[in-house]
Amino acid sequence: MVESIDKRSDSSTSKLRTALWGSVGFLLLIPLVAMQFTDEVNWGLMDFIVAGLLLSLAAFTYELAATKFGNSKARLAAGIAILAVLILIWIELAVGLFD
Repeated sequence: MVESIDKRSDSSTSKLRTALWGSVGFLLLIPLVAMQFTDEVNWGLMDFIVAGLLLSLAAFTYELAATKFGNSKARLAAGIAILAVLILIWIELAVGLFD
């Protein structure tokens, strides 16, 4: 019998996907809620679209990497790398760190 590279069960994969995509939605809700209580956060429609695309791309990339790598250390390294790139892009878009 051929053994699967991905040893995780379907339920754990489903939980990972739910947590991953739920986190994307939750992160987009933070500025939306903050805008109701303070004038310090002032996002427009384009800000939400760009943030949603950026977070979705990062989540999709991690999900793809997690299915390709059978090793949990490789998945962790891929997650850290994707998170680092996401943070750098976010900072650049927010304040122009690299200008």
